[in-house]
Amino acid sequence: MITECLVVGELGANCYVVGCEKTGEAAVIDPGGDAEKIVGVINKKGLKLKYIINTHGHIDHIAGNDALKEATGAQVLIHELDGEMLTQARHNLSNMVGMPFQFKPADRLLKDGDTIEIGNIKLQVLHTPGHTRGGICLVGEGVVFSGDTLFNLSIGRTDFPGGDYDTIINSIKTKLLSLPDDTAVYPGHMGSSTIGYERNHNSFLR
Repeated sequence: MITECLVVGELGANCYVVGCEKTGEAAVIDPGGDAEKIVGVINKKGLKLKYIINTHGHIDHIAGNDALKEATGAQVLIHELDGEMLTQARHNLSNMVGMPFQFKPADRLLKDGDTIEIGNIKLQVLHTPGHTRGGICLVGEGVVFSGDTLFNLSIGRTDFPGGDYDTIINSIKTKLLSLPDDTAVYPGHMGSSTIGYERNHNSFLR
């Protein structure tokens, strides 16, 4: 699996390019801006973008959706409970930063347990609400892309509309801490970690 992390957008979100070495198919997870930069990485690696996957619907994770879709023809995927956040500025929080944006609706609405196939790579959708109602993590190839659910020694904020502290803690403990300790955690902000490290050191999970 080819994986590259780019820090994009004004709020510095982690955007991941995930590619299949055998087929050249790729997905971009959370394009929060800088679409030209993302396209440049895709082209440099000789990949063909199949999917744009949003772990949730906040502006810093979706801002590059439309430009990336226009440039590549890729399909946009988001959990069904966050689908309306793409098309409503007050829900995706872009109005809070003074630049209300509405985006095109998703091509596919995801559910817990869905599988996303990128060439020979299979990513399983874990519905992990708490940061938003439709927040998801993506698991496969020994990695979990945790969006704004789980960070290195922290968790996602729960003070935005749709957030709930008890819900996010339950999501992490039931969905993420059930993964093997050596599973790499690639979050939506800050540096990477592992499930085992977070299990043992993340004060929010004790």
